[in-house]
Amino acid sequence: MIAHKKSALLVGVLFILAAVTSIIGLILYDPILNGPDYLVKGAEHGSQVILGALMELILVVSAVGTATTMFPILRKYDETIALWHVCFRFLEAIIITIGVISVLSLLTLSREFVAAAAPDTASFQASGTVLRALHDWTFLLGPNFMLGINTMMYSYIFYKSKLVPRFIPVLGMTGSALVFLAAILEMFDVIRQISAWGAMLSLPVAANEMILAIWLIVKGFNSSALAKMEGAPNAT
Repeated sequence: MIAHKKSALLVGVLFILAAVTSIIGLILYDPILNGPDYLVKGAEHGSQVILGALMELILVVSAVGTATTMFPILRKYDETIALWHVCFRFLEAIIITIGVISVLSLLTLSREFVAAAAPDTASFQASGTVLRALHDWTFLLGPNFMLGINTMMYSYIFYKSKLVPRFIPVLGMTGSALVFLAAILEMFDVIRQISAWGAMLSLPVAANEMILAIWLIVKGFNSSALAKMEGAPNAT
């Protein structure tokens, strides 16, 4: 039970860390991802952009940490879904890392543009467009598409096992469906990634993570549900 309390505390802290670093990272990326003069602004705010990349790398570590810490607990109910959750969370982390690499590559391009005596603006703009598009796609596929799948899997186990109060996984499953829908709509250009509709569809899953994190830090996992899972064979 003590080990499970420590795991719950760690998962809660990692969820909060992931949320905070993702928001900070997006804000710090602003000079190089937004505006027509990003090739100049990126180089001017190089340290800020690098700090944003570090924030996203902390997000990657936090995301992997939540999955690997929850795995020993989730597998007691359904090992297959628990393993899928770890795999898809790792895939989400890889996609986000590719996005980080694209931003750092764009920073290098920006510095080369500023340093060039007579830069070929059209060529630099074309390369910059590709790198920004790569980041946009990773932002869609990682924090939206894969997040929807991951949240649905662990929320389903939480709901069935009663490890946490059922209103939390209900919110999680609802939020996962909505953020997954947002990703699909963004893929087909029905809504924009950064928009009021995108924010509305993403809000429930964000609320679920924060409520779950606070619950795990304060209350931990349901001890009676854990005891029942300890005494029962895996669902698989």
